[in-house]
Amino acid sequence: MKIFYAVQATGNGHIARAAELLPFLQRYGTVDIFLSGSNSDLQTALPVKFRSRGLSLFYHKNGGLDYWRMLKELNVVNAYKDAKRLPVEKYDVVINDFESITSLACRQKKIPSISFGHQASFQSDKTPRPLRKDPAGEFILKKFATATNYIGLHFEQYDDFIYNPVIKNDILAAEPADKGHITVYLSHYADEVVAPQLHKVKDTRFEVFSKKVKQVTVDKHITFIPISNHAFNESMINCTGIITGAGFETPAEALYLGKKLLCLPIKGQYEQLCNAEALKNFDVPVVNGIDENFSTHVNNWLQNDPPYKLLLTHTIEEIVSTVMHKAIHC
Repeated sequence: MKIFYAVQATGNGHIARAAELLPFLQRYGTVDIFLSGSNSDLQTALPVKFRSRGLSLFYHKNGGLDYWRMLKELNVVNAYKDAKRLPVEKYDVVINDFESITSLACRQKKIPSISFGHQASFQSDKTPRPLRKDPAGEFILKKFATATNYIGLHFEQYDDFIYNPVIKNDILAAEPADKGHITVYLSHYADEVVAPQLHKVKDTRFEVFSKKVKQVTVDKHITFIPISNHAFNESMINCTGIITGAGFETPAEALYLGKKLLCLPIKGQYEQLCNAEALKNFDVPVVNGIDENFSTHVNNWLQNDPPYKLLLTHTIEEIVSTVMHKAIHC
Protein backbone atom coordinates (compact mmCIF):
# COMPACT_ATOMS: atom_id res chain seq x y z
CA MET A 1 0.00 0.00 0.00
CA LYS A 2 1.23 3.51 -0.85
CA ILE A 3 0.50 6.15 1.78
CA PHE A 4 0.77 9.91 1.20
CA TYR A 5 1.19 11.79 4.49
CA ALA A 6 1.00 15.60 4.36
CA VAL A 7 2.58 17.35 7.35
CA GLN A 8 2.24 21.05 8.18
CA ALA A 9 5.65 22.47 9.09
CA THR A 10 4.40 25.64 10.76
CA GLY A 11 5.92 25.20 14.21
CA ASN A 12 7.40 21.96 15.50
CA GLY A 13 4.43 20.01 16.85
CA HIS A 14 3.22 18.51 13.57
CA ILE A 15 6.71 17.25 12.67
CA ALA A 16 7.29 15.77 16.14
CA ARG A 17 3.94 13.96 15.95
CA ALA A 18 4.65 12.66 12.45
CA ALA A 19 7.95 11.17 13.65
CA GLU A 20 6.07 9.20 16.31
CA LEU A 21 3.35 8.06 13.94
CA LEU A 22 5.62 7.04 11.06
CA PRO A 23 6.70 3.57 12.33
CA PHE A 24 3.05 2.64 12.91
CA LEU A 25 1.98 3.87 9.47
CA GLN A 26 4.84 1.96 7.85
CA ARG A 27 3.32 -1.28 9.08
CA TYR A 28 0.61 -0.71 6.47
CA GLY A 29 2.87 0.15 3.54
CA THR A 30 5.30 2.67 2.04
CA VAL A 31 4.94 6.20 3.42
CA ASP A 32 5.92 9.32 1.47
CA ILE A 33 5.93 12.61 3.37
CA PHE A 34 4.88 15.98 1.96
CA LEU A 35 6.35 18.71 4.19
CA SER A 36 4.69 22.08 3.77
CA GLY A 37 5.72 25.29 5.53
CA SER A 38 8.81 27.37 6.13
CA ASN A 39 9.25 28.14 9.81
CA SER A 40 9.85 24.94 11.75
CA ASP A 41 12.98 24.88 13.93
CA LEU A 42 13.11 21.11 14.34
CA GLN A 43 15.48 18.95 12.28
CA THR A 44 13.76 15.91 10.89
CA ALA A 45 14.74 12.48 9.56
CA LEU A 46 11.30 11.91 8.06
CA PRO A 47 11.23 10.38 4.54
CA VAL A 48 10.30 13.68 2.86
CA LYS A 49 9.57 13.12 -0.83
CA PHE A 50 7.79 16.40 -1.58
CA ARG A 51 8.30 19.91 -0.20
CA SER A 52 6.59 23.27 -0.49
CA ARG A 53 6.88 26.61 1.28
CA GLY A 54 3.13 26.29 1.71
CA LEU A 55 1.26 28.76 3.90
CA SER A 56 3.05 29.50 7.17
CA LEU A 57 2.55 31.52 10.36
CA PHE A 58 5.17 34.04 11.51
CA TYR A 59 5.41 35.96 14.78
CA HIS A 60 6.55 39.32 16.08
CA LYS A 61 9.03 39.24 18.97
CA ASN A 62 6.26 40.21 21.40
CA GLY A 63 4.07 37.15 21.02
CA GLY A 64 1.73 38.14 18.18
CA LEU A 65 1.23 37.08 14.58
CA ASP A 66 3.30 38.97 12.01
CA TYR A 67 0.56 39.56 9.42
CA TRP A 68 2.79 41.66 7.15
CA ARG A 69 5.37 38.90 6.80
CA MET A 70 2.64 36.28 6.37
CA LEU A 71 1.19 38.39 3.54
CA LYS A 72 4.62 38.78 1.92
CA GLU A 73 5.19 35.00 2.11
CA LEU A 74 1.76 34.21 0.69
CA ASN A 75 1.82 33.09 -2.95
CA VAL A 76 -1.56 31.79 -4.07
CA VAL A 77 -0.39 31.13 -7.63
CA ASN A 78 2.44 28.89 -6.42
CA ALA A 79 0.04 27.11 -4.06
CA TYR A 80 -2.22 26.19 -7.00
CA LYS A 81 0.78 25.10 -9.06
CA ASP A 82 2.05 22.95 -6.19
CA ALA A 83 -1.40 21.38 -5.79
CA LYS A 84 -1.58 20.56 -9.49
CA ARG A 85 1.87 18.90 -9.39
CA LEU A 86 1.19 16.93 -6.22
CA PRO A 87 0.56 13.30 -7.32
CA VAL A 88 -2.07 12.39 -4.70
CA GLU A 89 -3.88 10.28 -7.32
CA LYS A 90 -0.98 7.79 -7.31
CA TYR A 91 -1.52 6.81 -3.65
CA ASP A 92 -3.90 4.36 -2.01
CA VAL A 93 -4.32 6.51 1.09
CA VAL A 94 -3.95 10.27 1.64
CA ILE A 95 -3.54 11.45 5.26
CA ASN A 96 -3.50 15.17 5.87
CA ASP A 97 -2.31 16.92 9.04
CA PHE A 98 -3.82 20.40 8.43
CA GLU A 99 -2.04 21.02 5.13
CA SER A 100 -3.87 23.25 2.64
CA ILE A 101 -2.09 22.35 -0.63
CA THR A 102 -2.86 18.64 -0.23
CA SER A 103 -6.47 19.54 0.54
CA LEU A 104 -6.61 21.62 -2.64
CA ALA A 105 -4.98 18.86 -4.71
CA CYS A 106 -7.49 16.29 -3.46
CA ARG A 107 -10.43 18.59 -4.25
CA GLN A 108 -9.10 19.32 -7.75
CA LYS A 109 -8.48 15.66 -8.54
CA LYS A 110 -11.48 14.28 -6.60
CA ILE A 111 -9.27 12.08 -4.41
CA PRO A 112 -10.59 11.06 -0.97
CA SER A 113 -8.47 11.95 2.05
CA ILE A 114 -8.57 11.86 5.82
CA SER A 115 -7.72 14.82 8.01
CA PHE A 116 -5.83 13.52 11.06
CA GLY A 117 -4.51 15.71 13.85
CA HIS A 118 -5.39 18.29 16.45
CA GLN A 119 -7.05 20.77 14.08
CA ALA A 120 -9.42 18.05 12.84
CA SER A 121 -11.04 18.03 16.30
CA PHE A 122 -12.44 21.51 15.62
CA GLN A 123 -14.84 20.07 13.06
CA SER A 124 -16.91 19.35 16.18
CA ASP A 125 -18.76 22.23 17.83
CA LYS A 126 -18.37 20.33 21.11
CA THR A 127 -14.63 21.13 21.18
CA PRO A 128 -13.97 24.02 23.64
CA ARG A 129 -13.98 27.59 22.31
CA PRO A 130 -13.60 31.00 23.96
CA LEU A 131 -16.78 32.78 25.05
CA ARG A 132 -16.40 35.07 22.03
CA LYS A 133 -15.98 33.03 18.89
CA ASP A 134 -13.89 34.48 16.09
CA PRO A 135 -15.66 33.91 12.72
CA ALA A 136 -12.38 34.17 10.79
CA GLY A 137 -10.67 31.76 13.17
CA GLU A 138 -13.56 29.32 12.92
CA PHE A 139 -13.41 29.50 9.12
CA ILE A 140 -9.66 28.73 9.09
CA LEU A 141 -9.98 25.80 11.49
CA LYS A 142 -12.82 24.24 9.52
CA LYS A 143 -11.96 25.18 5.91
CA PHE A 144 -8.15 25.62 5.68
CA ALA A 145 -7.59 21.90 5.04
CA THR A 146 -10.83 20.09 4.31
CA ALA A 147 -11.00 16.33 3.79
CA THR A 148 -13.43 13.48 3.16
CA ASN A 149 -13.22 12.26 6.75
CA TYR A 150 -11.75 13.42 10.06
CA ILE A 151 -9.95 11.94 13.07
CA GLY A 152 -9.17 14.54 15.72
CA LEU A 153 -6.77 14.63 18.65
CA HIS A 154 -7.40 16.71 21.78
CA PHE A 155 -6.90 16.80 25.55
CA GLU A 156 -10.26 15.07 26.10
CA GLN A 157 -12.71 13.09 23.95
CA TYR A 158 -15.21 15.83 23.23
CA ASP A 159 -16.78 13.89 20.33
CA ASP A 160 -16.82 10.33 19.00
CA PHE A 161 -14.13 10.99 16.34
CA ILE A 162 -11.72 12.68 18.78
CA TYR A 163 -8.94 10.73 20.49
CA ASN A 164 -6.30 11.47 23.10
CA PRO A 165 -2.99 13.15 22.13
CA VAL A 166 -0.14 11.23 20.53
CA ILE A 167 2.58 11.34 23.21
CA LYS A 168 6.20 10.79 22.16
CA ASN A 169 7.69 7.46 23.18
CA ASP A 170 10.49 9.24 25.08
CA ILE A 171 7.81 10.83 27.26
CA LEU A 172 5.75 7.64 27.61
CA ALA A 173 8.81 5.69 28.79
CA ALA A 174 10.13 8.43 31.08
CA GLU A 175 10.32 8.42 34.84
CA PRO A 176 9.54 12.06 35.71
CA ALA A 177 11.74 13.77 38.28
CA ASP A 178 11.91 17.23 39.82
CA LYS A 179 15.39 18.73 39.59
CA GLY A 180 14.19 22.21 40.46
CA HIS A 181 14.24 24.07 37.13
CA ILE A 182 11.47 25.53 34.99
CA THR A 183 11.41 24.62 31.30
CA VAL A 184 10.47 27.55 29.04
CA TYR A 185 9.47 27.28 25.39
CA LEU A 186 7.92 30.50 24.07
CA SER A 187 8.75 30.48 20.37
CA HIS A 188 6.49 33.48 19.77
CA TYR A 189 8.60 35.73 22.02
CA ALA A 190 12.16 36.95 21.51
CA ASP A 191 14.76 36.04 24.16
CA GLU A 192 15.25 39.71 25.00
CA VAL A 193 11.56 39.98 25.91
CA VAL A 194 11.49 36.84 28.06
CA ALA A 195 14.78 37.23 29.95
CA PRO A 196 14.18 40.52 31.84
CA GLN A 197 10.98 39.20 33.35
CA LEU A 198 12.47 35.83 34.32
CA HIS A 199 15.41 37.63 35.96
CA LYS A 200 12.89 39.12 38.40
CA VAL A 201 11.91 35.63 39.59
CA LYS A 202 14.52 34.92 42.24
CA ASP A 203 15.76 31.55 43.50
CA THR A 204 14.41 29.73 40.43
CA ARG A 205 16.44 28.23 37.60
CA PHE A 206 15.06 28.50 34.07
CA GLU A 207 15.97 26.48 30.98
CA VAL A 208 14.82 28.56 28.01
CA PHE A 209 14.71 26.90 24.59
CA SER A 210 15.75 29.51 22.07
CA LYS A 211 15.62 29.89 18.28
CA LYS A 212 18.44 32.45 18.57
CA VAL A 213 21.33 30.77 20.40
CA LYS A 214 23.57 28.22 18.66
CA GLN A 215 25.08 26.82 21.86
CA VAL A 216 24.14 26.63 25.52
CA THR A 217 24.44 30.09 27.05
CA VAL A 218 24.11 30.98 30.74
CA ASP A 219 22.81 34.36 31.91
CA LYS A 220 22.62 34.37 35.74
CA HIS A 221 19.91 31.84 36.66
CA ILE A 222 18.69 31.45 33.04
CA THR A 223 20.21 28.85 30.71
CA PHE A 224 19.44 29.38 27.02
CA ILE A 225 19.46 26.13 25.02
CA PRO A 226 19.27 25.67 21.22
CA ILE A 227 16.07 23.96 20.13
CA SER A 228 16.56 20.21 20.17
CA ASN A 229 13.99 17.47 20.57
CA HIS A 230 16.23 15.39 22.87
CA ALA A 231 17.34 18.31 25.03
CA PHE A 232 13.80 19.58 25.38
CA ASN A 233 12.47 16.17 26.38
CA GLU A 234 15.17 15.81 29.05
CA SER A 235 14.48 19.28 30.40
CA MET A 236 10.73 18.69 30.55
CA ILE A 237 10.97 15.25 32.14
CA ASN A 238 13.14 16.62 34.94
CA CYS A 239 11.55 20.04 35.50
CA THR A 240 9.29 21.44 38.22
CA GLY A 241 7.06 23.08 35.66
CA ILE A 242 6.72 24.29 32.07
CA ILE A 243 5.98 27.74 30.67
CA THR A 244 4.88 27.59 27.04
CA GLY A 245 2.29 28.69 24.50
CA ALA A 246 -1.20 27.26 24.30
CA GLY A 247 -0.33 24.87 21.51
CA PHE A 248 -1.18 21.20 21.70
CA GLU A 249 1.77 18.80 21.85
CA THR A 250 3.85 20.42 24.62
CA PRO A 251 0.90 21.14 26.96
CA ALA A 252 -0.34 17.58 26.39
CA GLU A 253 3.06 16.13 27.34
CA ALA A 254 3.28 18.39 30.41
CA LEU A 255 -0.16 17.24 31.57
CA TYR A 256 0.76 13.60 30.95
CA LEU A 257 3.94 13.99 33.02
CA GLY A 258 1.98 15.65 35.83
CA LYS A 259 4.04 18.87 35.63
CA LYS A 260 2.94 22.37 36.55
CA LEU A 261 1.94 24.23 33.41
CA LEU A 262 1.62 27.95 32.64
CA CYS A 263 0.38 28.91 29.17
CA LEU A 264 0.64 32.10 27.10
CA PRO A 265 -1.51 31.85 23.94
CA ILE A 266 -0.13 33.42 20.77
CA LYS A 267 -1.93 36.75 20.33
CA GLY A 268 -4.41 36.60 17.49
CA GLN A 269 -4.16 32.83 16.97
CA TYR A 270 -7.67 31.55 17.52
CA GLU A 271 -6.70 27.90 17.83
CA GLN A 272 -4.49 28.69 20.82
CA LEU A 273 -7.31 30.65 22.47
CA CYS A 274 -9.49 27.55 22.02
CA ASN A 275 -6.78 25.34 23.54
CA ALA A 276 -6.47 27.75 26.47
CA GLU A 277 -10.17 27.28 27.22
CA ALA A 278 -9.71 23.51 27.19
CA LEU A 279 -6.64 23.77 29.47
CA LYS A 280 -8.62 25.76 32.03
CA ASN A 281 -10.63 22.58 32.63
CA PHE A 282 -7.36 21.01 33.85
CA ASP A 283 -6.78 23.98 36.23
CA VAL A 284 -3.98 25.35 34.05
CA PRO A 285 -3.48 29.12 34.51
CA VAL A 286 -3.46 31.17 31.32
CA VAL A 287 -1.62 34.51 31.00
CA ASN A 288 -2.45 36.83 28.10
CA GLY A 289 1.12 38.02 27.53
CA ILE A 290 4.47 39.10 28.91
CA ASP A 291 4.35 42.50 30.60
CA GLU A 292 5.69 44.11 33.78
CA ASN A 293 3.43 41.85 35.86
CA PHE A 294 4.62 38.61 34.28
CA SER A 295 7.10 37.80 37.05
CA THR A 296 4.26 38.12 39.57
CA HIS A 297 2.18 35.64 37.59
CA VAL A 298 5.12 33.23 37.54
CA ASN A 299 5.73 33.54 41.29
CA ASN A 300 2.04 32.94 42.03
CA TRP A 301 1.99 29.98 39.67
CA LEU A 302 5.00 28.40 41.39
CA GLN A 303 2.94 28.26 44.59
CA ASN A 304 0.04 26.45 42.91
CA ASP A 305 -0.62 22.73 42.85
CA PRO A 306 -0.01 20.83 39.58
CA PRO A 307 -2.99 20.62 37.16
CA TYR A 308 -5.12 17.56 36.61
CA LYS A 309 -3.15 14.81 34.90
CA LEU A 310 -3.90 13.81 31.31
CA LEU A 311 -5.07 10.20 30.96
CA LEU A 312 -4.58 8.23 27.75
CA THR A 313 -7.49 6.00 26.74
CA HIS A 314 -6.04 4.80 23.40
CA THR A 315 -2.56 3.74 22.31
CA ILE A 316 -0.87 5.15 19.21
CA GLU A 317 -1.32 1.74 17.56
CA GLU A 318 -5.08 1.84 18.19
CA ILE A 319 -5.40 5.41 16.89
CA VAL A 320 -3.41 4.67 13.72
CA SER A 321 -5.49 1.54 13.13
CA THR A 322 -8.66 3.67 13.25
CA VAL A 323 -7.11 6.26 10.91
CA MET A 324 -6.12 3.62 8.35
CA HIS A 325 -9.49 1.89 8.51
CA LYS A 326 -11.32 5.15 7.83
CA ALA A 327 -8.80 6.25 5.21
CA ILE A 328 -9.15 3.03 3.26
CA HIS A 329 -12.95 3.19 3.33
CA CYS A 330 -13.49 6.94 2.86
